[in-house]
Amino acid sequence: MFAPSGSSLTESMETPVRTAPNTVDFTVENVEKALHQLYYDPNIENKNLAQKWLMQAQISPQAWQFCWALLSPDKVAEIQYFGASALHTKISRYWSDIPAEQYNTLKSQLFSQIALFASGSKIVLTRLCVALASLALNTMPDAWPGAVSEMVRIFQEEGGTVDSRARCLALLELLTVLPEEFQTSRLPQYRRGQVRGALGQEWASVYPLLQQLLRQADSPAPVKARALKCLSTWATLDVPLSESECLLEAGFAALGDPELFDAAVEAIVNAISQPDSQRYVNTLLKLVPQVLQLQEQLREAVQNGDMETSHGICRIAVSLGENHSRALLEQVEHWQSFLALVNMIMFCTGIPGHYPVNETTSSLTLTFWYTLQDDIMSFEAEKQVVYLQVYRPVYFQLVDVLLHKAQFPSDEEYASWSSDEKEQFRIYRVDISDTLMYVYEMLGAELLSNLYDKLGRLLTNVEQPTSWQHTEALLYGFQSIAETIDVNYSDVIPGLIGLIPRISINNVQLADTVMFTIGALAEWLADHPVMLSSVLPLVLQALGNPDLSISSVSTLKKICRECKYDLPPYANNIVAVSQEVLIKQIHKTSQCMWLMQALGFLLSALPVEEILRNLHSLITPYIQQLEKLSQETPNPSNKLAIIHILGLLSNLFTTLDITKQQEEESGETAPPVKTSAPQTGPNPVVVVLQQVFALIHTVLSKWLNDSQVVEAVCAIFEKSVKTLLHDFAPMVSQLSEMLGQMYSTIPQASALDLTRQMVHIFASEPDHFPPIKALFELVTSVTLTIFQQGPRDHPDIVDSFMQLQAQALKRKPDLFLSENLDVKAVFHCGVLSLKFPEAPTVKSTCLFFTELLPHCADIPPVGQVVQENGKILLLAVLEAIGGQSSRSLMDQFAEVLFSMNKHCFSLLTVWLKEALQSPGFPSSRVSDEQKDTFSQQILRERVNKRRVKDIVKEFTLVCRGLHGTEYAAEY
Repeated sequence: MFAPSGSSLTESMETPVRTAPNTVDFTVENVEKALHQLYYDPNIENKNLAQKWLMQAQISPQAWQFCWALLSPDKVAEIQYFGASALHTKISRYWSDIPAEQYNTLKSQLFSQIALFASGSKIVLTRLCVALASLALNTMPDAWPGAVSEMVRIFQEEGGTVDSRARCLALLELLTVLPEEFQTSRLPQYRRGQVRGALGQEWASVYPLLQQLLRQADSPAPVKARALKCLSTWATLDVPLSESECLLEAGFAALGDPELFDAAVEAIVNAISQPDSQRYVNTLLKLVPQVLQLQEQLREAVQNGDMETSHGICRIAVSLGENHSRALLEQVEHWQSFLALVNMIMFCTGIPGHYPVNETTSSLTLTFWYTLQDDIMSFEAEKQVVYLQVYRPVYFQLVDVLLHKAQFPSDEEYASWSSDEKEQFRIYRVDISDTLMYVYEMLGAELLSNLYDKLGRLLTNVEQPTSWQHTEALLYGFQSIAETIDVNYSDVIPGLIGLIPRISINNVQLADTVMFTIGALAEWLADHPVMLSSVLPLVLQALGNPDLSISSVSTLKKICRECKYDLPPYANNIVAVSQEVLIKQIHKTSQCMWLMQALGFLLSALPVEEILRNLHSLITPYIQQLEKLSQETPNPSNKLAIIHILGLLSNLFTTLDITKQQEEESGETAPPVKTSAPQTGPNPVVVVLQQVFALIHTVLSKWLNDSQVVEAVCAIFEKSVKTLLHDFAPMVSQLSEMLGQMYSTIPQASALDLTRQMVHIFASEPDHFPPIKALFELVTSVTLTIFQQGPRDHPDIVDSFMQLQAQALKRKPDLFLSENLDVKAVFHCGVLSLKFPEAPTVKSTCLFFTELLPHCADIPPVGQVVQENGKILLLAVLEAIGGQSSRSLMDQFAEVLFSMNKHCFSLLTVWLKEALQSPGFPSSRVSDEQKDTFSQQILRERVNKRRVKDIVKEFTLVCRGLHGTEYAAEY
């Protein structure tokens, strides 16, 4: 079906259509020409024009005339289909346009057309059925009571030229699409409840028909398949499971017929999966043996490689187990049959073959194991003990099955897989990993011991060589648990760390898992540093292998982060190996950045003189390269190299934090404040930054108009400022000067973001206030010029500017006392920014005003500008609430209103009255009475911010004409 949108048909038509859609141009002839153009014109632009015109035609008043003509038997199926689609569109979306006295006529016409097409085109028949279904939903239960029973009666009546089988199939098609149309219909919420209730009562007319068709031995397969599809869609309406027993039995019987198998599976699964069906425990208990009887068919399907059959039977077993495990667990006298169902699902989990190449079924079962465990663990303690006796062994078996399924195929077979299959297998293993982690909650430390024993036997059994796949899977199991569970108290980890060096690593996948396992144990290694010497050499060796890039670098980073105070003896070696792989460019950019972060963590724990020595050797090659690049004429390749080097420095400085070491040694936990640093001399990062500052300045001067290079430069200083905090002090003056020059030449958002960081940390310090003040005034002045020239092209700059102004007001409001700061201009820029379409910019601007308004009393320039121009701000806020801004931003505008009410109440009282007196403002949909109520509600709330937000949300719905609608409720 075409959705409506506006355009016209191309000039290539004999009768060009260029006029309004309510004209005579939407004729049968023109529609047919447009459809021919849509289907057969090779020119894609003509096709698009035809489709847009047809979308308009479909919703036009003339559609009522041409749709019936298009259904004429002498038309081709594409034209008939469009006619039927137009009918459905008119009925489903423009129901209110149809007079009540025409309902019966429309109904009769649709019945006649469905009878005519019962032996015709299937797609047209389906569309007509959907149209009649939509009519039924719009008229049930008042205007058309007993709609479904009437449908059944009309189609069962003898007569006409249509044979009984075609009539039966048409009726089943109609009954099938009725619940589907209900699920997708746009009925208001109150009507949905009414119609759902009416449909529930109509099941009494559908059930006997389906029972007759499914249980009759001579019913043709197509009729039975359609009857099963009909059962499937009605099941979604929460038809009582107890009332479907006979039909489900027929569904199980149909599973033996290949023609009916798929339809039977859908019907059974849909019926079982309805939330309401757990109330019918007796019926569920009858279903268990029927599912268990499918085991032989399942085994045969698996042996014959019939993946579709095994998949379908598994879906049925899992649906019953997953949706009703608690209800079935509670039937203690039937525990053996439920255990048999659990074992059947276990068989599906362990189905032979490698996912997703030789089997696609096992993944369906994983959620069941979560559900069953949750249900068992939710019982009271006494019951839980009983269930655990039965199911703990099942879950130990599950671990073995999952680890077997997680095994890689042979190298030869794996090489033949497509990249998509490899990715699906990777995701499947992640799902298995999550399941194992979850199962640990039930099995506890015994699970780790179990895995360790198996791994130990594998690695110490010299007589029987083991496949690397088996070893890898067991390690993968360990890694899955250790990544998220605190294994510090496990007594098997020392043994595992001891076993790892014994693993013969001759394969990339195995090596990857060894790395990730070591990484998962980084916290444990921090508590047991003596074991570092066992595993660190393996990690450093893997660092030189590009195939192990992600696993080796991420593992080294974890070790350097968690164990940094135990790494000084290994520091020289780690730095040397890291330098070597960086120079050889073994790793991709993102891994190089991780590696630099790892080295930052490592160096943080060393004495200052050693940090400086290592930094010198580490950074010098890059500084030399950067010097060379700075002399070259700018081009795309040296730009990438510059950004890469700046990124490396930036990531190194992100984690190189010696203040953390001092805090931890002194036992401090509070965030750093200005203190006299205990180390002698400046921070090592500052030393390096001061050495390379001139070089960075040179690079910047050549690349000032490239936002990516500017961002990379700003990132170095921003990350350094965030990490070093007050230790960055020696750099404040020169960085402020460079930032000012940079922003004055070519303003960019990244420079404003860095300025905001500087204001945040240094604006309150007397020693640094002068350069920060000068920088703040300069970037404000430059940005005001941008506003004068037209800021719409720079929403990122406006966003960052508003954040900077808000930060200044928060950290150092004295900045707004400066004679060099045009507070009025900043205020007006804020009002303009409130009207931007970009949500982040509007949020930052609202934040600016909520920081500005509380200073009306203590900062005279602010008080003056609010007194003189506050009404303009209020008008902008009311416009936004009236519908000019997204509803998602209403909380932010409410905060501005709340702040105005709190800090300039008397002014707001006058402004609100004046503003809301304007007719049609802030929306033509609100009455004077509603505006008056809103005004009084706002002015009353000077304490409860939450209440103001609710008032604004309510008022904006009224302004937008959405109050009381289903759309508003769902938002």
